[in-house]
Amino acid sequence: MKTYTVGGAVRDQLLGLSVTDRDYVVVGMTPHQMIEAGFKPVGADFPVFLHPKTHEEYALARTERKTGPGYKGFTFHAAPTVTLEEDLARRDLTINAMARDDAGHIIDPYGGQADLNHKLLRHVGDAFREDPVRILRTARFAARFAQMGFTVAGETMALMREMVDAGEVDSLVAERVWQELARGLAEATPSRMFEVLRDCGALAHIAPEIDRLWGVPQSSAVHPEIDTGVHVMMVIDYAAQTKASLPVRFAALTHDLGKAVTPSQFLPRHPGHEAKSVELIDAMCARLRIPAECRDLAVVVARWHGEIHNALGLSADKLLALLDGCDALRRPERFFGVLDAAACDHHGRKGFAMTPYLPHDYLARALVRLQSIDFAHIASKHGAGVAAAIHLAKFNEMQTFINEEQ
Repeated sequence: MKTYTVGGAVRDQLLGLSVTDRDYVVVGMTPHQMIEAGFKPVGADFPVFLHPKTHEEYALARTERKTGPGYKGFTFHAAPTVTLEEDLARRDLTINAMARDDAGHIIDPYGGQADLNHKLLRHVGDAFREDPVRILRTARFAARFAQMGFTVAGETMALMREMVDAGEVDSLVAERVWQELARGLAEATPSRMFEVLRDCGALAHIAPEIDRLWGVPQSSAVHPEIDTGVHVMMVIDYAAQTKASLPVRFAALTHDLGKAVTPSQFLPRHPGHEAKSVELIDAMCARLRIPAECRDLAVVVARWHGEIHNALGLSADKLLALLDGCDALRRPERFFGVLDAAACDHHGRKGFAMTPYLPHDYLARALVRLQSIDFAHIASKHGAGVAAAIHLAKFNEMQTFINEEQ
């Protein structure tokens, strides 16, 4: 039995990064021998086992063969005769196709260390084209290592374009697309993921609502960067800098989707883009089966971010409509996520990264004032008219708040 550490753990150690997860490959063993050694089988599609003490995953060395379309169209072969080099050959990128033995020696048959030194994301071999998920993974790794200067090798980008043209990405299932997009959004420079997907043509297939944003002009007075796609990328990168949650990052990505469908006669203005954005978010979330937590926050941000930006100038009735529309009283934690996304929208503009965003704290103070109202007392004093009485109390509190803030 020969055991090797493989994949990301080897890569990250060579890059000087902290290693949190380790994957192991076992060469020269059968499933029966693994079970006899105390390992617990857990793999449904191929032999993966849990170590009896550490509970880490150990996979038998295996090869794979393409048998159908998409990322599920594979058959796997695991046997004691499968070599480590054959197992590494099926991996996506050279930097992920290295192994380390128990003595600490690096096994690198496909040039992963050289590509690490040259900061290149390069595919291992032509088998890359057999799995369209590898396009998404390559884009995600580009986002992860963008700040270290990594780029996608020219031949790999050309191969990904060929795969897109061949219709491979159209066979991806929604859940896997969202899984990779979500992981990419969580990286340090998520814009790089979308740039790579756009460069190879995949973004137009998996998220056309986002792909259409590039080339759509905005008013230079408000958006010095002008291009809507450029703006949205600046917004999600700012969200990443602030360590925002995934729902906030997704809301930052989708808040302006409606601008892509603004009739040309209105450009560079975008009247009514908020409502159009909500429609597109709903459709995109349904198609990609995006979790409700992300969808709901994105919808609220898309609908209300314009009013949030103008909060300091709103009258009492409009301020109350904004807070009620965001369901701030019942869902204050989500409301602060909405405010965080709006702040990212503000800062994600050319020249605005360091400018203060006053609506965030202003609306937080307004919510505190609403929370101070004794709703139980009002309900005890009014019967059928309790709803009107509560609304009046909230309105009066907002009017008093505005007067005190001025």
